[in-house]
Amino acid sequence: MRRPITATYRLQLRGPQADPSGRAFAFSDAAEQVPYLASLGVSHLYLSPVLTSMPNSNHNYDVIDPTEVNPELGGIDGLRELAKTAHDAGLGIIIDIVPNHMSVEDPRLNPWFWDVLKNGQESEFEGYFDIDWHADNGAGGKLGMPILGNPGDEDKLELVHDELLDETVIAYFDNFFPVADGTCSGLDDDPVAVYDRQSYRLMFWRDGVISYRRFFSVNTLAGIRQEDPLVFEHTHRILRQLIAEDLIDGVRVDHPDGLTDPFAYLNRLRELVGPDRWLIVEKILADTEPLDPRLSVDGTTGYDALREFDGVFISREAEDSLGMLALQQSGSTWDEAAFEAAEQQLKREVAESELGAEVARLARAIRRDNYSTAGADVTEPELISTIVELVAAIPVYRADYLSLSRTTATVVADMARKFPSRRNALDLISAALIEEKEAKSRFAQVCGAVMAKGVEDTTFYRASRLIALQEVGGAPGRFGVSSAEFHLNQQERATLWPNSMTTLSTHDTKRSEDVRSRIIALSEVPSDFGELVRRVTAQVPAPDPAAGHFLFQNLLGIWPVDGEITDSLRERFHDYAEKAIREAGTKTTWTDQDSQFEQAIHDWIDALLDGPVASPITRFIQPIAAAATQISLGRKLLQLVGAGIPDIYQGQEYFDDSLVDPDNRRFVDYTARQQSLAHLDGGLDWAELAAEERTEAGAGELFGYPHLEKHANWALQHVTHQALRVRRAVPSLFAGGSYHAVFAQGPQSGHVVGIARGPQDTRSAEQIGVIAVATRRPMVLGARGGWDDTTLNFPEGEWLDLLTGRRFEGTAPVSEVFELFPCALLIASRLEQVVAFDPMTAS
Repeated sequence: MRRPITATYRLQLRGPQADPSGRAFAFSDAAEQVPYLASLGVSHLYLSPVLTSMPNSNHNYDVIDPTEVNPELGGIDGLRELAKTAHDAGLGIIIDIVPNHMSVEDPRLNPWFWDVLKNGQESEFEGYFDIDWHADNGAGGKLGMPILGNPGDEDKLELVHDELLDETVIAYFDNFFPVADGTCSGLDDDPVAVYDRQSYRLMFWRDGVISYRRFFSVNTLAGIRQEDPLVFEHTHRILRQLIAEDLIDGVRVDHPDGLTDPFAYLNRLRELVGPDRWLIVEKILADTEPLDPRLSVDGTTGYDALREFDGVFISREAEDSLGMLALQQSGSTWDEAAFEAAEQQLKREVAESELGAEVARLARAIRRDNYSTAGADVTEPELISTIVELVAAIPVYRADYLSLSRTTATVVADMARKFPSRRNALDLISAALIEEKEAKSRFAQVCGAVMAKGVEDTTFYRASRLIALQEVGGAPGRFGVSSAEFHLNQQERATLWPNSMTTLSTHDTKRSEDVRSRIIALSEVPSDFGELVRRVTAQVPAPDPAAGHFLFQNLLGIWPVDGEITDSLRERFHDYAEKAIREAGTKTTWTDQDSQFEQAIHDWIDALLDGPVASPITRFIQPIAAAATQISLGRKLLQLVGAGIPDIYQGQEYFDDSLVDPDNRRFVDYTARQQSLAHLDGGLDWAELAAEERTEAGAGELFGYPHLEKHANWALQHVTHQALRVRRAVPSLFAGGSYHAVFAQGPQSGHVVGIARGPQDTRSAEQIGVIAVATRRPMVLGARGGWDDTTLNFPEGEWLDLLTGRRFEGTAPVSEVFELFPCALLIASRLEQVVAFDPMTAS
């Protein structure tokens, strides 16, 4: 590969229609940031999807035409210009592709789906979409779509001339559908009679009749049949062109688990991109689930790593205290057993409701694929209910990967033992699955959708023991990650998946990494946190205690240290709260909104922001925020030096208080970042800054690192910049290099977590070139009186800390190593000249 990948920087592209102000972030805008990103130290720009999507999309995963580069972003010429700019600066480009689904929100904008609606099974694109045309599909063999707001709304259909397509269409309010040739003589025809002649059927949206596979339960995203070689070639034609022109160095694959056969798809994709381009997948792994080593990929997008980097900073001693607090507020401790029970119950509910259409289609496929006599007397309700129980019990997104070959059989065996009355239905299901036809793949797809909707989109918005744990790929029932588990997982990644992506924030994370740092810090003061919760609850009780406990942790995650509540923060949190309570679905939902409850939540939030508890919250959050600064700095350093290829989400080289989308897709102030990086490169004396703060604060009044709190963005950018420089200067120590655990010695050794990197296949301490160490549980450490006699032993020779410029050798007190920063990035003296000379910025 001409441009080795050492670190990526995620950019969220959007066209001018995606923002009310008309502001875009297109290819030309990305090109303007190339000099800064090259100076920061990344090797590649990692772009959100670049193919034509809905014009108002702020994420671009709703593709409407996979055969062209999005003209809203600048088209193919704009991408070429961006690639040239990046390549001239020594950077490469990674793109995000969406093979699983296309947007059908406005069928007029999707020419393939429009053609299917118009021509039915005679359409040349009929095989592109995963459509059930069987007579028993609930729509009389037509393409059923959940559109009508009420039963019998067919009488509201109209025939109109559509200016966009210049043809007669059927209109249902703001929804438009095609008219097949020869089925309408003019606008004066009876709309219902014309509609009855079409190949589609508009269904009452609550009927649960949907004839096409969706992305999870999103009606506006229709699944694509990548298992068809023709579909693969057509949808990947532009990717082949980008590779032929050498515009890109790698591909990130969105949600391959939604495909019929992800294994075969990824093999075909690897053949297309070639052996030397980076290929990573958005694969969500359970905490004990391995990534199948036979997949033709370089790794995942890093949700698994996110769990580890967060978990190792959690104070695990707080598990019981926070569990009891959650029990008082929400009625559950949200421990492993409680969380697993809630997961299964909510997965059942989702399978029965939101994903009922997919379960019903699976049941029909099971009947068709069963060539034996097994389960001949099983009734439809028995079959449906058994499918629901089975998919709710599958512990992973999909279990048909070779590395998980026993998973389904184990769940089936356990269910047959516990519920003898279901044995016939289980026999019927198993007989169909072993035929390896439609039922097998559809079962796996339904399992993934049920897991996503039931867990990450519902349970994660209800559980409230410590909500920082509730990210995709997380294991909230397991309270934190021990240093032993952390190092073993890092070593596994370094050995098996050295080029897998690691991440701390993505466009999908429910809270930014820095918001999670605040919440992680709560685990260090569970008693104080509990006291605050009880005080706030007594003075400003939430309309629903469980929702209140969940939302309150989020609010602490973004509460300003100075207590100044801006209009922007108020609006953002109100928007977040509304989304959160609808996702939780206990009192209000997206489809059945309880306006009275929602207003009560909004009033409660305003009472928190403006009322008598605001000052106590501010006083409480100040030391929490100081500790969170230390956590964020140390965690970022470990990610950047750790195993795998680190990704920095846009703007996250500064501290960021974003919540879930669309909050985390706000525009980034790159001007400020360029200016501060130039200031850092000009030389900054951190010791002098620390001395200034000591002089201002006075002896004995300091907590943590006040100079870093005052200059937090500088500090985080400095850590990011220095670690990226090292990765780029000596890449052999990272991707493919050896991994070593670093431990401190002495009474507070448990508060240090460290890693070391060396050349491949070496276990000699003398060959280690880079060491990164960070502070764990800083508030607990402070309560214990500091580092005491805790020390670090360095390998032979002199070691330079790139964060402070200080040098160490032999055995050094941790208090000295961490005097100016709560973390340290040390390189062996033999590497100083190599790291100092960066050919990408030397000019």
